[in-house]
Amino acid sequence: MQIILGSASKARRQILAEMGYEFTIMTADIDEQSIRREKPEDLVMALAEAKADAIVQKLLYGGPLEEDAPGTLLVTADTVVVYRGIIREKPTSEKEAREFVKGYSGSHAAVVGSVLVTNLITGKRYGGWESAEVYFLEIPDEVIDNLIDEGVTFNVAGGLMLEHPLTLPYVDAVVGSTDTVMGLSKALTQKLILEALEVAALP
Repeated sequence: MQIILGSASKARRQILAEMGYEFTIMTADIDEQSIRREKPEDLVMALAEAKADAIVQKLLYGGPLEEDAPGTLLVTADTVVVYRGIIREKPTSEKEAREFVKGYSGSHAAVVGSVLVTNLITGKRYGGWESAEVYFLEIPDEVIDNLIDEGVTFNVAGGLMLEHPLTLPYVDAVVGSTDTVMGLSKALTQKLILEALEVAALP
């Protein structure tokens, strides 16, 4: 069996490796802004599906699969931040990034993340989503400035990178799993991989 992680995210790569899996990386290169849904749960699922569709198309025209591989699973995911009922994706400007992070200071935000596992042999898909909440202490302006100067806020949903050394000291509490906040729920990913493999093993 081979696993393909359909994401360029370093956090997702780290989480999947921590789970003990070996995998290759492929990116979807989709226009995420063209996919819109009102509910965050629907949006993250739609984006994970779109990423899977794009990678399957790439694989049809040649990809890093071994012809004799007994089976292959594709893992795609998406994450958004919900702040005061508003869905936040990656900031598109320095002003927006600053507004995002400043809003979390002394406040809290929800994170909604999807995982989709596609069995590339059977074509079947297994997906779900999880949510978590992050509560913050007051974040000093100089810390916000440093985060923006480093550019890290532009690469993550809601400009929120929980595991970053500058952010971590100001995290008061996480309700839910930390890996959901980082972009890939371990429990959900494991459950979906097992479901996909169970079906793959049937005669």
